[in-house]
Amino acid sequence: MVVLIRCAHVPASPSGVPRVWRTLVLGWVLGALALAPFAAASAQAPAAAAERSVKAAFVYKFLGYVEWPADAFAAPDAPIVVGVLGSDELAAELAEVARGRAVNGHPVETRRLRPGEALAGMQVVFVGASEKARLPQIARAAQTRGILVISESDDGLDAGSVINLVVIDGRVRFEVGLEAAERTGIRLSSRLLAVAHAVRSGAR
Repeated sequence: MVVLIRCAHVPASPSGVPRVWRTLVLGWVLGALALAPFAAASAQAPAAAAERSVKAAFVYKFLGYVEWPADAFAAPDAPIVVGVLGSDELAAELAEVARGRAVNGHPVETRRLRPGEALAGMQVVFVGASEKARLPQIARAAQTRGILVISESDDGLDAGSVINLVVIDGRVRFEVGLEAAERTGIRLSSRLLAVAHAVRSGAR
């Protein structure tokens, strides 16, 4: 059975604004402000480039809401290595976003992948739309290594992704597959789930 869970109504606090929702919004607004110069630069870019920039910003923000298996890092300050397959442009954008920053004490390293390249040493793999045919195989391999798989295909969750980026009404949003996360040994923050477009749980 497949269940789609969307953000539910939260009873309002005495001020009239849900306390939990205010906290969630504040966290994401602060993150958006941190990326404001980057976003402003991409605002006048062609549509495809602007979409790619937003997706790179999403990927970077996801890193702060993921808990990997205990053996995912060789050291407490080891980098979070993000492999990007099928989108060298997004890899370049992500490297720029992450430059000089750290996520929970981990610097972020971006690596361009080629088809068939091993996933060893990575914590995240982003699979671009041009390589979606390889997504099921990559997802299966990633699940045995505790690697978060992010995709941008219409059927990304069906193919085994943990997070799938989608464009709805001209805006980049994301959906989450909890079963894939559990199989990978990854825990996702409830704060991330609360702002997802959809969260899928249960057997497919």
